[in-house]
Amino acid sequence: MKVLQESVDKLNAVLKVEIKSEDYQKNVKASLEKYRKSAKVPGFRPGKVPFGMIQKQYGKSVLAEELNKLANDSLYKFITDEKLEILGNPIPTEDETFKGDMENPGDFEFAYEIGFSPKFDIPLSSRKSIEYFAVKVDDKLIADQIEDLRRRYGKMESTPEVGEKDMVMGLFRELDASGEPKEDGVENNSTISMEFLKDKKAIKSLLGLKVDNSLIIDPKSVSKDDKDLASMLGIEESAIGNLSKKFKFTVNDIKRMELAELNEELYEKLFPNQSVKSEAEMKSKVTTDLENMFKTDSDRLFTQTVYDFLMDKTKMTLPEAFLKRWIKLSNEKPIDDETLNKEFDGYLKSMKWQLIQGKIFKENDIQISNEEVMEFTKSLLISNYAQYGMPAPEDKELTETAMRLLKDKEQVNGIYDRITEKKLSDYFQANVPMKEKKLSYDDFVKKASKK
Repeated sequence: MKVLQESVDKLNAVLKVEIKSEDYQKNVKASLEKYRKSAKVPGFRPGKVPFGMIQKQYGKSVLAEELNKLANDSLYKFITDEKLEILGNPIPTEDETFKGDMENPGDFEFAYEIGFSPKFDIPLSSRKSIEYFAVKVDDKLIADQIEDLRRRYGKMESTPEVGEKDMVMGLFRELDASGEPKEDGVENNSTISMEFLKDKKAIKSLLGLKVDNSLIIDPKSVSKDDKDLASMLGIEESAIGNLSKKFKFTVNDIKRMELAELNEELYEKLFPNQSVKSEAEMKSKVTTDLENMFKTDSDRLFTQTVYDFLMDKTKMTLPEAFLKRWIKLSNEKPIDDETLNKEFDGYLKSMKWQLIQGKIFKENDIQISNEEVMEFTKSLLISNYAQYGMPAPEDKELTETAMRLLKDKEQVNGIYDRITEKKLSDYFQANVPMKEKKLSYDDFVKKASKK
């Protein structure tokens, strides 16, 4: 067997596989002998069917199978030996012609297209610095977090009048044009959460109300969206279009969250076995936790910023015509040209990032070991147990659970993606010049949402 490479251009080539008759004859004959031993043909005992009859019935399919195997083995050996960096897999040339005669087998020649991985440089060294956005953990942010923690362990108590963060329980009654209760109109007891309202006029009208007080209100002004409005009024979402804009809302009860007291009982609930004994120690712990939490978010945002930079500045040309044919031939389900053209830009973007990421990993000897995957999976399981307030099991049971999880291909892909992201983030932070910029929490959220 021989493989010849014919260059088309810098990104494309044709590999021609020459197969001589002596390369396949022995294996084809051996395969046909196996068929002969097991074939059941009327008039012949098992194993006594004439070889010519077996060859006539199975010869072409056995030959085709052996030729396909030899061609593939030769292709991939050549690619490996010659250290060719290709995209996808070799595919038959567009005319799908080959030299040879299946009726009178002799020498054969098969031709395959290949697309080369492009040569490119990663432009990080030319960049002076990339902004690293960090959240400014100020007194307000700390105070808000402490209040949220106290609310988590607080108690709901009835209160005499509506405040900014209260839950207002009452009856919604639909009115007609004259302001009277609408016949067969909507009536439903529901709750308004003051702290989530956006309509300033509605907030102002509700503040200070007491039990048994009423007001006329458009229910849309105290709901997030149509789904929330339908739930609040106890109706189907499809019925919203027929609603009146005027409802009478009568207050039945007002609930306020009384914050948990700052004492050792609360500190132990929030930070078990962490020796937090005072308000000052709690504030210090909350500050550290917030900084660690936002550090993770800042790292992700920085990684995304570097990704955007690399995707924009890294110049490479891909063998697009080859990739389109390869996608169509390798796709599990048939894909038409219209769909392919519509999705192709997204595919090229994904391919470009895979090549950039692969080059970074290869040039910096970044690897993901089986041990890392196992330890990462176990850490995920421990975190899941902690979320439900449960202790993690012994290491043996944890390892067995992780092994079962890693049998799921989708789970494995997700875990590898997360480890890859972490390794890239670590690499970027160690090798990309960064300029830290402190932002308020709100500004950071705005910046992150744009990414």
